[in-house]
Amino acid sequence: MARRIKPIDQLLSETEKEALHRNLGPFSLIALGVGAIIGAGIFILTGNAAAGENLSTTSLLHAPVLDIIMGGLDIQSHGRLPAGPGISVSFLITGLICALAALNYAELASMIPVAGSTYTYAYATLGELIAWIIGWDLILEYAVSNMAVAVGFSAYFNDVLESIFGIRLPPELSRPLIENGAMTGAWFNLPSFIILMILTILLVRGVRQSAHTNNLMVLIKLGAIVLFIIGGAKYIRFEHYHPFFPGGFSGVMAGAAIVFFTYFGFDSVSTAAEESRNPARDMPIGIIASLIVCALLYVSVAIVLTGIADYRTLNNPAPVAGALKALGLDSIRSLVGTGAVVGIISCLLVFQYGQARIWYAMSRDGLLPAAFSRVHPKFRTPHISTWIAGLVVGIPAGIWDIGTFADLANIGTLAAFVIVSAGVLILRRTEPDRKRGFRVPFVPWLPILSIVTCAFLMISLPLETWIRFFVWMAIGLVIYVLYGRHRSSMAQ
Repeated sequence: MARRIKPIDQLLSETEKEALHRNLGPFSLIALGVGAIIGAGIFILTGNAAAGENLSTTSLLHAPVLDIIMGGLDIQSHGRLPAGPGISVSFLITGLICALAALNYAELASMIPVAGSTYTYAYATLGELIAWIIGWDLILEYAVSNMAVAVGFSAYFNDVLESIFGIRLPPELSRPLIENGAMTGAWFNLPSFIILMILTILLVRGVRQSAHTNNLMVLIKLGAIVLFIIGGAKYIRFEHYHPFFPGGFSGVMAGAAIVFFTYFGFDSVSTAAEESRNPARDMPIGIIASLIVCALLYVSVAIVLTGIADYRTLNNPAPVAGALKALGLDSIRSLVGTGAVVGIISCLLVFQYGQARIWYAMSRDGLLPAAFSRVHPKFRTPHISTWIAGLVVGIPAGIWDIGTFADLANIGTLAAFVIVSAGVLILRRTEPDRKRGFRVPFVPWLPILSIVTCAFLMISLPLETWIRFFVWMAIGLVIYVLYGRHRSSMAQ
């Protein structure tokens, strides 16, 4: 079978058939990126990565693939080494790796301003089969990312209720059923599910309303983060920085693999291409600027958090709030906790938005049922995709814990970054004269470096994550062979 590559001109012409409203300018796109990037990760995984992870069971499945390849694994003592105060360096390393991918995203988004992000870019460069694989991968990435973020929302929502009103929700209704593979006795994590349903309604009503709401929430959570940095800096104890690298370089890289999850979101800006007023100019601005802002904030938060608390005490569901509580800073804790809740909501909003657009693009190409690409006659949004995405994410978020989802989201995103970087190399060769609003410098070296660094982080993830990832991909290939291959628009 010949490789089915969809020409860029055809992709652009198809966007005119069911035109979405073009309401988003550069500020809204930057806010969209910051809204997606800064969420549960900065408030939760910063502490978890600094403290390391003591696994309740030790087996080959929990070992990083890199350790297995190198043959230096001691299964009985295996666990994720702590990054300690060096977590700030982990954030910096991960930020640089993401910056390489962001530059590639910026070039493709400026020349292919079509909903679908990496899926669409793969269709134009590598063909339909690879496009389906990466689209199926993106469904996994966006869904499990938001499941993890929704679990984080529930933990901070409970903390805010306690710090401001002195009440807590019953644990049976505010904790996952399953944590670390064991039953907790809870019934369902209700706050996680309810917030996702509220955001689904908002997204169905329109991107303009959603963008305005997100802009406000982004400003609130940025204020909360700045308050934590300034307020907490007064209480830094420099003895907490010794040792700075308790797990050595391995601990820093283990931390980088964990906090990679916190950088998710800049790629979601590219899913808004069809709703951007001037995508060739504004998409690169939104992608790159949002990543720079968030990287600076992440490093600052990591330095302050590990300076006000012993890194070994930070492995809990709400480490920022816990550190402030230990210092007796209840007023700052309440404000920061409120900002964390708002920030997590904005993160959920953007990822639910992006997920529905991925499904919309794949359905428009015939690879998913036509219902996923139906546009609401009044609100001009893909309402069926949005509702299905809300339920697909909301129900699992009420059952499992954040750790179950984070590694799966990491490997899915890294795979997408590899495809995007490869796409830049291919289009520079096949369509060198096509207009680009932004051009990646130092081609081919920079895209190649992006591919290599992303691959290195992928093999730093546990074998268990790789197995789950391949199972998900196998399911996707079966669906493509039985359905998408015969029904796609390119097949017709």
